Amino acid sequence: MIPGFLASDRTCMELRRSLARRGWRTYPWELGLNKGAHLEVIRDLKSRLEAVHDGQPVLLVGWSLGGLFARELAREVPGMVRAVVTLGSPFSGDPHQNNVWRLYEWVTGHPVHSPPVPHHADKPPVPTLAIWSRRDGIVARRAARGLDDERDKAVEIGCGHMAFGISRRATQRVAREIGIFLHDTEGRSPT
Repeated sequence: MIPGFLASDRTCMELRRSLARRGWRTYPWELGLNKGAHLEVIRDLKSRLEAVHDGQPVLLVGWSLGGLFARELAREVPGMVRAVVTLGSPFSGDPHQNNVWRLYEWVTGHPVHSPPVPHHADKPPVPTLAIWSRRDGIVARRAARGLDDERDKAVEIGCGHMAFGISRRATQRVAREIGIFLHDTEGRSPT
């Protein structure tokens, strides 16, 4: 579970609980506060993935900016990744299609359109599910939903941006949608 910008493992606790209640073993990212893209972030995430990898591909769940990191990590090591799920992540279109890009630039010191980590809108080489909300309030629906060729499936849930990680109702819906997606994609039990 990769948290969003200025979020942490603690912020995503309810999401991890909802996934665990559905039978998933969940792992926090253990990299502290997500302070934006930096040169080492994908390397650090790859190390974390290697630490939890038990020979079976791992499902990557990324909330907001964490979803962008999950998509890039899946490009780096697709053999270790079962699928990528993005939650309100601005992976498609203009990176200014959110209400925090100015804050992001102020905190990170780099332009949102030119981060030190490559960003590709095209679909990673693993199954991808984009969960988005028209009530998000932070990330534009077009950016979080993506285009048909940028993800395998898009599902709308009705919640605000913060709810993806902290609302029990929203996180339970996220966990259910992940199970459905994996069942439809793989034809087997979701966990």
